[in-house]
Amino acid sequence: MGISVKLQAFEGPLDLLLHLIDKNKVNIYDIPIADITEQYMEYVNKMQEEDLNVVSEFLVMAATLLDIKCRMLLPKEVDEEGNEQDPRAELVEKLLEYKLYKAMAEELKDKQMDATKLYYRKPDIPKEVSEYVPEVDIKDVIGDTDLLKLNAIFADVMRRKDEKVDPIRSKFGKIEKEEVTMSEKLVDIKAFMMEHRTFSFRELLMKGASKVAVIVTFLVVLELIKTGFVIVEQEGTCEEIYITVTKDPELIEGITEE
Repeated sequence: MGISVKLQAFEGPLDLLLHLIDKNKVNIYDIPIADITEQYMEYVNKMQEEDLNVVSEFLVMAATLLDIKCRMLLPKEVDEEGNEQDPRAELVEKLLEYKLYKAMAEELKDKQMDATKLYYRKPDIPKEVSEYVPEVDIKDVIGDTDLLKLNAIFADVMRRKDEKVDPIRSKFGKIEKEEVTMSEKLVDIKAFMMEHRTFSFRELLMKGASKVAVIVTFLVVLELIKTGFVIVEQEGTCEEIYITVTKDPELIEGITEE
């Protein structure tokens, strides 16, 4: 949070500069830097150096004024379009911006002061009155609407509702994802291996397995081949795949799913 700085009636270096400009009744767009800098330094020299942060802010502005004063003594700089640049332009922009914010702050302060003078009377309506709800007159609600008109309105609403329904997608069934984990499938295959020493891959899928179950079963078989519990043989490309158990299935441990 910024520090609130007070120098007599001034808040910060920009506020002091605005005071000097108003005091000398000079055009803010044509500031006499030499005179303003001299007067500014007089105020800075009178400051009590109790807070280095406060003093440093004013000294930075003093250095800025001296820099502008030196640049004005030199030949004027020219931009790319050939226009002469005023060394005071940036300072003037900051002063105008600060002046705008200060005016806005004063406006908000006035509104805050005015708001403190407003008082509102608490409502004292009796409870019976505040809770009263007038009876609804059906004639006021439906007006000249009869049953035929109500039926037509209802039919129109239902027709719009039916038009919003997609005739194709509305007939789709509900698709649910079948969760099959390798650990669960390994338990089934292990039990199957305890009863069968040689079997076909098709026999593992006799229970109408889904695509996901087939993939998971295939991955489990690959893991069993890798760990040396089974060997797989196939005579031809489209021939049956036979699996032979080579180790005791009881030694099979769980599969880590990654």
